[in-house]
Amino acid sequence: MRNMNILILLCVAVGSFPCLEGKPKKSEIRSDLGMKIFSEVAASQPTENIVMSPHGIVSMLWILQFGADGTTQKQLNKVLKYSRFGTYRGLKKVHKSLTEHKSKDIVSFGNGIFVPHGFQIRKSFIKRCSEIYQAVPTNVNYAESEAAASTINKWAEYQTKGKVTELIAPDTLDEATKLVIANVIYYKGAWKSKFDVAKTHDEDFTGADGDVSQVPMMVKASSFKFGNASTPTMVGYNILRIPYIGGLSMYIILPVESTTTLAEIIPHINVNRIKTWKETLKKVKLTIAIPRFTAESETNLEELLTPLGIANMFDKGQANFKKLSRARGLYVSKILQKAKIEVHEEGNKVSTITAALLKLKSHAKRFAVNRPFLYIIWHKSTGTILYAGQVAKP
Repeated sequence: MRNMNILILLCVAVGSFPCLEGKPKKSEIRSDLGMKIFSEVAASQPTENIVMSPHGIVSMLWILQFGADGTTQKQLNKVLKYSRFGTYRGLKKVHKSLTEHKSKDIVSFGNGIFVPHGFQIRKSFIKRCSEIYQAVPTNVNYAESEAAASTINKWAEYQTKGKVTELIAPDTLDEATKLVIANVIYYKGAWKSKFDVAKTHDEDFTGADGDVSQVPMMVKASSFKFGNASTPTMVGYNILRIPYIGGLSMYIILPVESTTTLAEIIPHINVNRIKTWKETLKKVKLTIAIPRFTAESETNLEELLTPLGIANMFDKGQANFKKLSRARGLYVSKILQKAKIEVHEEGNKVSTITAALLKLKSHAKRFAVNRPFLYIIWHKSTGTILYAGQVAKP
């Protein structure tokens, strides 16, 4: 077969969902690329729960950039805002910063490259993948699709601490497959101040489809950073910050009006916008009620990347990956991201703000997250948006 496939997979598992706040660096403003993709997915699935990793998407595109050449590389460079100076050094610093906390917070990255026996990959590509993402090739036989899929899935299960057990189906693979690249981001965090399980009780949650269901709501009274902001079209939303151990925090975003859809807010959230929240949020005494939930989603990214200017690599006749291998005809046949989040009393939590705007008061107000909301995880020192998601139904 003349044309050979390069199958790209992004896998993300979230044991706990954190978000960091701080001043973003220019090197990670490209996290906004991932947010644009998240915005498109959320707009097409307004009544579904979604969890994605903007950073995971960008990491996978960088691995492709290492092996691309010609127009394929130019398109990736433009979207990733490639710079000859400091790009790779900056990527290494980002990963070091994300994984430096070793207490109850865990952020770990896994990158796998799976190739058939005898398929030659350029040493320069392997070197870059190894230095920045600690990724080294593993040999598989794609003609035996069951065994090849099992090898990749066992790797994903190990990397995600058992959260993702089936990354790829055997019928996705065949003899034309010449490369599978898998990227995993795993986070497990503990709240700085845990929720009391004894206080968790069922309350109404109104989903994006209008249906009302009973969900377990976690309750806590304390001082929280809280505030409100608005889009350029004056659509108001509330913001709540809940800290994790080790400098991580989760931001919860809830529209002020119950009639406002999440799709009206998501396109306006980017790194610079998150940066301004630091000045917006003030300490407020609140009793918050947050749903305990699990969300899992799978996203095919081909159609989402093309409108952003990344199209060449999906074209059998135009894709150019000469810096990856001397083999002709390599192109991207699939790029996939799987993600999972679990939010509970010990660590993973999403809190959303109710419709009413709360002002700074000396006495506690109740803040119930009982309708669709957004959550974002942002890394303080690098400006990386690690995760973003929406909860549209219990």
